Amino acid sequence: MELARPNFFAGPYIERRAEEREDPQWLAAARADPAARYLIAQGTAQLLQAGAEPHVALLANGAPLLAATDPESAVLLGWFQGARCVLQELPAEGAFELPAGTQLTELRPLTAVLPAEEAGLLAYARALLIWRARHRRCGVCGAATVATRAGHCRVCSDPACAQEYFPRIDPAIIVLVSDGERALLGRQASWPARRYSTIAGFVEPGESLEDAVVREVAEETGVAVTQVRYHSSQPWPFPSSVMLGFQARAAPGSEVRTGGELEDARWFTRAQVQAGEALAPPGQSISWRLIEAWLKGAS
Repeated sequence: MELARPNFFAGPYIERRAEEREDPQWLAAARADPAARYLIAQGTAQLLQAGAEPHVALLANGAPLLAATDPESAVLLGWFQGARCVLQELPAEGAFELPAGTQLTELRPLTAVLPAEEAGLLAYARALLIWRARHRRCGVCGAATVATRAGHCRVCSDPACAQEYFPRIDPAIIVLVSDGERALLGRQASWPARRYSTIAGFVEPGESLEDAVVREVAEETGVAVTQVRYHSSQPWPFPSSVMLGFQARAAPGSEVRTGGELEDARWFTRAQVQAGEALAPPGQSISWRLIEAWLKGAS
C-alpha cells in the first residue's frame, strides 16, 4: 500500500552512505570537515535545544563539549541535511557544561513536537546507542568488543574468537483487525483511561510475519483472523523494534476473550472511535495510521 507520507521516524531523512564506513580514517575526515556536525548523547538522552519548540542541537568541530566525549564512542550516522553527521557519547558519570540553551533529553516525550526529520535522526541514533550498550562484551567468549566500520559493527577483541556483531532490531507485528464495520482494539492496564490501540506483539523464531499476526491476535483476544495484508512499517527505538503493520479480517463468529496481556479488548464502530469512546493512540504511531486508514474506509 502506497502511503501519502511515511510513518513517523521513517523516510529519507538521512543519506546513510554505508560505503563511507569502510574508511578506517573516517573520524579524521570528519574532524577535518568544517561542515561536519555532531549529535551528543549520554545514555539514551540526547542533546536538544530547549524551549517550547525543541530542536536537535548539532555541534560543530571545536565545540568544547566534544572534548568530553570518547572518540571510541563515535558513530558515523551519515549525511543529515547535506552535512556529515556523527554520533558521540558522553561518559555515564560526571557533570558536563552543556552549550547555552541546550539540555540532555529523552526522545519519547518529545515526539509530538519535534520536526519529523529530526525525530528520525534521533530515533536512529537512539537505536544504535542501545545496541552498543548491550554488546560491550562478546556473547560467545565474554571478551570485550571493539567498534569497527565507523561504529556500525563490534568485533570480539580476542583474535581466537573475532566474532562480529551488527546492529539488531526486534521485529514486531501490529494489526488492525476488522469485521468490516467494526475494529478490534485492546488496552493495557498501565495506559491512560479509555486508551485503546491495535493488537501488537513480537515475532517469534521460526515464524512468518503472517503467522505472527494470526497467533498474536488469537493469544491476546481469542479472535481468529483471515486475509492478512501488509500495510506499512515504522522504526520504533523503544528500545529496539521495527513495527510491521498489517490489516486483517476477523473470521465470522469470532468471540473476544482476553488473557493476561490485555486488560480489555472489544469491538468499536467508526462512529464510536470518532466520538472518542476509544481514546486513540498518538498520531505519531503506526497504530494510529492503521486506525486512520480503517476510519477512511479500509476494511
